[in-house]
Amino acid sequence: MIDYAIKPLAPGAHQFQVDVTIQSPDPAGQLVSLPAWIPGSYMIRDFAKNILSLGARSGETPLEVVKLDKQTWQLPVCSGPVKISYQVYAWDLSVRGAHLDTTHGFFNGTSVFLRVHGQEEQACLVDIAPPDGEAYADWRLATTMTSCGAPHLAFGLYGAGNYDELIDHPVEMGRFSHTAFEVAGVPHEIVISGKHYADMERICADLQRICSQHVQLFGELPEMERYLFLVMAVGEGYGGLEHRSSTSLICKRDDLPQKRVPEMSDGYRQFLGLCSHEYFHLWNVKRIRPLKLMQADLTQEAYTTLLWFFEGVTSYYDDLALVRSGCIDPRAYLELLAKTITRVYRSGGRRKQSVADSSFDAWTKFYKQDENAPNAIVSYYTKGALIALLLDQLIRRDTAGRQSLDDIMRALWQRYGRRDIGLSEDEVERVTAELTGLDLKGFFDRAVRGCEELELAPALDRVGIGFSLRPARGAADQGGVKETTQEKESAAPRLVLGVATRSEGRDVVIANVFDQGAAQLAGISAGDVLIAIDGLRPTEANMDNLMTRAINGTPLEVHVFRRDELMRFEVTPLPAVADTCELWIRESVEKQTVDCRQAWLSTVQVTA
Repeated sequence: MIDYAIKPLAPGAHQFQVDVTIQSPDPAGQLVSLPAWIPGSYMIRDFAKNILSLGARSGETPLEVVKLDKQTWQLPVCSGPVKISYQVYAWDLSVRGAHLDTTHGFFNGTSVFLRVHGQEEQACLVDIAPPDGEAYADWRLATTMTSCGAPHLAFGLYGAGNYDELIDHPVEMGRFSHTAFEVAGVPHEIVISGKHYADMERICADLQRICSQHVQLFGELPEMERYLFLVMAVGEGYGGLEHRSSTSLICKRDDLPQKRVPEMSDGYRQFLGLCSHEYFHLWNVKRIRPLKLMQADLTQEAYTTLLWFFEGVTSYYDDLALVRSGCIDPRAYLELLAKTITRVYRSGGRRKQSVADSSFDAWTKFYKQDENAPNAIVSYYTKGALIALLLDQLIRRDTAGRQSLDDIMRALWQRYGRRDIGLSEDEVERVTAELTGLDLKGFFDRAVRGCEELELAPALDRVGIGFSLRPARGAADQGGVKETTQEKESAAPRLVLGVATRSEGRDVVIANVFDQGAAQLAGISAGDVLIAIDGLRPTEANMDNLMTRAINGTPLEVHVFRRDELMRFEVTPLPAVADTCELWIRESVEKQTVDCRQAWLSTVQVTA
């Protein structure tokens, strides 16, 4: 047994105090370390940088601790027990790290709990204490870590079967809203921290439908006592991270639904999609997972080409579950799908990087994007979701509707996830071909390992969905549902510089310069500050109007600051490219087409 104790030592200084007691240290000298990354977020984060000081004692005798590298410490040869004490600076308000102030505390185990080398399979006992002082007397605690005597939602003793389990149960403490519902006989809880005005009843009702839909797809829930949605409501923020029986989420408080406002806002729809995504990960990634990630030791990168499947397929099902569960209608689903397609088509990197390569290089490219990222990389989330859509429709078409991607997911769960067997890099393709009897190598070569355009139009046509691409009508245009099948005529093509911008105070800064766009051809670079366009000061709001001055192919005089040097360019804006997707439900189609669409978008019914 490894004993851990953690307490908010100084909330105002954002410091946790952590103690680790090792009853039987390694006779040759005990090694301890902190993970370099957290499962589900494929970037080296060096959590050990937040350890402020670390010391150890054997009884009353101080021990000399030697730091071997950025995250590993060596204890001298000694008899047990040994107690290691250290402070962790916690000021990362995200789902990946640890955060502490006078309003709440949050941590992932990867940020605070040392790994005891050679004893990773030992059971762990964790004493989680509240901060001292009357100001914190009403703080509560939420986690799915197994209680070892701690009352529900209270501080006290918790336990884990081994180190991997210990670091897979995030903890929230403070003042929060709490409610619960049930799915498949298992309690599901929602905790929301931060100031908010959410309609908890509505969130419960919607999440119950979505979670039930996922359970119906797989046929059962993974074994667990309960499931927990940990939500941090903030002014601006978005993200989620999956765990074995919980998820950590961060969202805008305005995205949460309010009482007496029955409409489904875009923000709430996005929040439900995020919850759906992380819940689907209960199966896909937490249990159905690549062998490469199963064997990872968290001290260094773990490379796999399969993130397109584990994140992309999850991204496909997250929104699909919203319409299958009845939380949104087919039109709203098409709007979400159109926006996903638009994001892919606006990534020039899709012509240069496959999703297999994007998966493998997530550590250095996807999670470390620079100003050239739109031209160099493709998202294995968004393109992966479209590949899942195509694979689903291909299987449905070529098996005459007898099978679908749903069947592949259930088979992977039964064969691998349920039995805790990792998938080799070619296992997804092998299982799909075996179950369907289809020769899919060409599809995977083109869609997964290649950079060819995905054949979306014919796949959507089969289910009676119209597909078109047009130029964006403005900077905020992300595509959506076409209101009429008649194309609107435009008086003149919209002209653009071929850049993305951001505001910094009153300045408009070039964030990205797109390949073969007007700005790149003229020599403008990312980081340049736009000073004037034809003698007029640009803003993000008036950029389109300034471009109309070049409607007849007239070059524009553009002044920028590059660092501290004023530069002048002549730029001829170019017509916006057709990269904005519109979808619509086609009218007057055959009954067979309607049936195919209905089978795709309808609730999945599976007997457990």
